[in-house]
Amino acid sequence: MRFMDDGIGLVQVGLRVNGEETRLDVEPRTLLVHALRDDLGLTGTKIGCDTSQCGACTVLVEGRAFKSCTLLAVRLAGAEVTTIEGLGDGRLLHPIQEAFAEHHGLQCGFCTPGMILATADLLDRDPDPDNEAIRRALAGNLCRCTGYQGILASVRAAAEASRTRS
Repeated sequence: MRFMDDGIGLVQVGLRVNGEETRLDVEPRTLLVHALRDDLGLTGTKIGCDTSQCGACTVLVEGRAFKSCTLLAVRLAGAEVTTIEGLGDGRLLHPIQEAFAEHHGLQCGFCTPGMILATADLLDRDPDPDNEAIRRALAGNLCRCTGYQGILASVRAAAEASRTRS
């Protein structure tokens, strides 16, 4: 084990991030959002509020939406983590990403990765959500630019696209 100048030891943690096995040396207090951004360079996961209120840092852990600013990286050893960079196949946009672009579910884009990943979790559990279910699923994600109508339309369009592709 190596030690940093502050005397806190580093811990090696293995994760599967966006389908790839990775090993990180992190301090025990390192939040997942920092491990993703600083150690892996996955900057699509945003740091918005530092209080877990905005949802800009939302990622999927084992397929479920979590705010990565609330999770210690060491607690996720062996877990599957999906960031916005891992949602599509690298060549084509994921249907949710397409829907957000087509239906104006984004403006500045800062909250968009978190909104999209929260939507992915919702549609995995409920392929035909009504507006109330969409609002509940996205309640922990704040957008400071839109009036949310484009976001609701985007989620509905993504749900329709997902159902027709199944």
